[in-house]
Amino acid sequence: MRPEILCLGEPMLEFNQQPDGRYLPGHGGDTSNCAIAAARLGASVGYITHIGADTFGDSFMSLWADEGVDTTTVRQVTDAHTGVYFVTHGPEGHQFSYFRAGSASSRFGPDDLPIDALKTAKILHVSGISQAISASAADAVFAAIDTVKSAGGKVSYDTNLRLKLWPLDRARAVIHAAMSSCDIALPGLEDAVQLTGLSDPDAIADFYLGLGAGVIALTLGAEGTLVATPDDRRRIGGRRVEAIDATAAGDTFDGAFLSRIVAGADPFAAARYANAAAALSTQGYGAVAPMPRQSAVEAFLQEGQE
Repeated sequence: MRPEILCLGEPMLEFNQQPDGRYLPGHGGDTSNCAIAAARLGASVGYITHIGADTFGDSFMSLWADEGVDTTTVRQVTDAHTGVYFVTHGPEGHQFSYFRAGSASSRFGPDDLPIDALKTAKILHVSGISQAISASAADAVFAAIDTVKSAGGKVSYDTNLRLKLWPLDRARAVIHAAMSSCDIALPGLEDAVQLTGLSDPDAIADFYLGLGAGVIALTLGAEGTLVATPDDRRRIGGRRVEAIDATAAGDTFDGAFLSRIVAGADPFAAARYANAAAALSTQGYGAVAPMPRQSAVEAFLQEGQE
């Protein structure tokens, strides 16, 4: 049985700074994080990428196997490396330093797409980072979107704006073009302000609805999420926790949200669930390690009803 959710992008080995100054190795990459979060929460998920035939690539293959993420559409190549990034922490939050130039994922192109797998997916999840890493990767995302849409599947897109990877004008043009073909838009407020020039969350939701998405889940940080459809919109409050590290909280939200959508939940219930999962993911260091399991999210949601 092929996965219901397919995520496409670049996985990266993570080195996360600890309070004592040492760096804890782990795994990251926004769409890989999303895939793992969704798999931990019970969804059937696969990943599409190229990684290096190196120790870091082997580490990802082991991770995905352990987490139940299908790797049929992952290829390890011998002529390029797996990307790496470092996370440092300071008074203004966490900062990222990337070493991804020439990575295997950045060399991925339209001819590398697993067409048969894409045709059977219920949801394809991609992001601005999936397209920012190279022109060929951007083209691959557009081709994947067209394949999934033509086969009757849906497309989920997280803006995940990284201006270290491309200038704002190009990011805006490419992301808006991709968003015009997506069904589920998952922008963050900070990204959306830069991309749209708007500051009001409702105006931003209207903008993305105008591009054609059927569901907008605009994340507002600790304030929760504004969920909008052509017929309804609601603010779903965030859950309060003692946050340690927000790395991959947005990716956890995406995975949790999509896991509930494929399970048949409406977007408002999916956002409530995803808010809880994202909050729990901030209670430990690193992208993957703190991601909650289904039982933890359900227990956390139950606490809010007592």
